[in-house]
Amino acid sequence: MQYRTIIRILGLLVALFSVAMLPPAAVSLIYRDGGGLPFVIAFVFNLIAGLLIWYPNRKFRADLRAREGFLIVVFFWLVLGSFGALPFIFSTNPNIALTDAFFESFSGLTTTGATVLTGLDNLPKALQFYRQQLQWLGGMGIIVLAVAILPILGVGGMQLYRAETPGPMKDSKMTPRIADTAKHLWYIYVSLTALCAISYWLAGMDVFDAISHSFSTIAIGGFSTHDASIGYFDSAAINLVCVVFLLVAAANFSLHYAAVTNRSIRQYIQDPEFKTFLYIQLALVLLCWFVLVQEQVFDGKLEAFDQALFQAVSISTTAGFATTDFSSWPLFLPILLIFSSFIGGCASSTGGGLKVVRVLLLFKQGVRELNRLVHPKAIFSIKLGRKALPDRVVEAVWGFFSAYTLVFVVIMLALIGSGLDDITAFTATAACLNNLGPGLGEVASNYASVSDSAKWVLMVAMVFGRLEVFTLLVLFTPAFWRS
Repeated sequence: MQYRTIIRILGLLVALFSVAMLPPAAVSLIYRDGGGLPFVIAFVFNLIAGLLIWYPNRKFRADLRAREGFLIVVFFWLVLGSFGALPFIFSTNPNIALTDAFFESFSGLTTTGATVLTGLDNLPKALQFYRQQLQWLGGMGIIVLAVAILPILGVGGMQLYRAETPGPMKDSKMTPRIADTAKHLWYIYVSLTALCAISYWLAGMDVFDAISHSFSTIAIGGFSTHDASIGYFDSAAINLVCVVFLLVAAANFSLHYAAVTNRSIRQYIQDPEFKTFLYIQLALVLLCWFVLVQEQVFDGKLEAFDQALFQAVSISTTAGFATTDFSSWPLFLPILLIFSSFIGGCASSTGGGLKVVRVLLLFKQGVRELNRLVHPKAIFSIKLGRKALPDRVVEAVWGFFSAYTLVFVVIMLALIGSGLDDITAFTATAACLNNLGPGLGEVASNYASVSDSAKWVLMVAMVFGRLEVFTLLVLFTPAFWRS
């Protein structure tokens, strides 16, 4: 294990992350909100800490293999999540407790969008911007993780059809692969963010809100600069912009890469996962609309459709933006939307959840087992599009689902043990493990009332969800640490 090489990389990451403290400080200077000092202190602290970690290990440069990759991926979120809490800790307006500071940082960086803060409208502009920026940086990290790193490690959904999409080929060595892939993804990610910000501005947001919300929209994070979230603007045009870009960000970023490279949308049309994703979204929207109209929750059918469209897409893609309190919707809709977050976005997107491709394969495997009951001697293959998948892939998906379920149950029981009621514990676990944000019960609007012990458990859930369970679980196996 190349420990010194890993430490060198982490030192560089922390030093590089210190630069993220400068934009909020600049925002504070522009708006003169008096909130810039915590970011200046955090910048100096992060820079010095990063250099102190890097300097003794600067000469250790070795090719990174899969095992080192797991450690780097896990430490990436743990270390940056911890250092990202510093501005919240140093802040005096508002005065944020230590646990709350870590919770807000991890929630932002993992793009969960669960918050412990209230009175967002009155926060210094610097702090508002920093929360949004955290999610944006986390979203970029997710894309690099999902498309460049996890396929090499044999985790995630992208390796299922790597052969069908253009791009850099798999390599046993991590460094060249990440560098080449990340460059292309960075261009796409930044371009989508800029396009989203311009669209928000044209729809009626001011420049600050447009930029801030574009960060959390493309990252499918859900943080907002207002307590009322997107509902603050009360605009159907803004709602529509948000929905469109959430759908774009919830698609596989390798599809975006393929579409840009080939200058064709054929990749989207031919992709079975993306088509399934759209069918799920359509079904959710129509069902929510039907129930809202039947129950006469809103004044007209058009308003009901606007709310159904926004909330269905927002919750199912694991963004967690709000235009209304969906937890008060009638019948089964709140629970339905929470369950839809388990599906989440496509593989290699900024969305959370199990991912559409895994759910699709689980469904196909269920159908195959039913067919085997009827025809015991027949041979049935599972296809993704026109490609027949080996049984090893299906077994891996079942393994992932089992591990996911186990982690979910353990976290939920821990939350109940901390004093939360059943509904709150279940939905809080779902919201954090799926990187959704809002839940039901005590956590419908924010997590301020949750105990400190429960918040630390939920932070673990966020990291598990962001790293797709296996990446973190593998560190707890004895085989991983054997030389």
